Amino acid sequence: MSVETLTAVVGLVSVLATLTAGFAWMMRRMDALEERLSARIDAGDEKLSRRIDTLDEKLSARIDAVGEKLTGRIDALDDKLSARIDALDEKLNGRIDALDDKLSARIDAVGHEVVEVKIAVARLEGPRPRLITGH
Repeated sequence: MSVETLTAVVGLVSVLATLTAGFAWMMRRMDALEERLSARIDAGDEKLSRRIDTLDEKLSARIDAVGEKLTGRIDALDDKLSARIDALDEKLNGRIDALDDKLSARIDAVGHEVVEVKIAVARLEGPRPRLITGH
């Protein structure tokens, strides 16, 4: 081989070795960067998970408190309305019973007057005439 060919081959090998070394260096840098970013993402993910868990606990507690408060208010309102309905039921039943007694007394009085009218009409008509019989 000639010196020029040998120099060209050595130069080509040197360029390829340099490119390979540069590529390897870039790969190591990229791996290091990926590890750093993964670590940061993992740390951020853990931090975000803790914040979400804290928020979940806080909101769950608030929801439970509101549920208990509303349940208490609903129970109190139910008791109050039940008492009002019972009082109104008693009042209306009393009025209905009084009206029933009053109407029963009036109907009995009208019935008694009808009987008296029938007796009076019977007295006015007198006794029934007897059949005429020949003797």
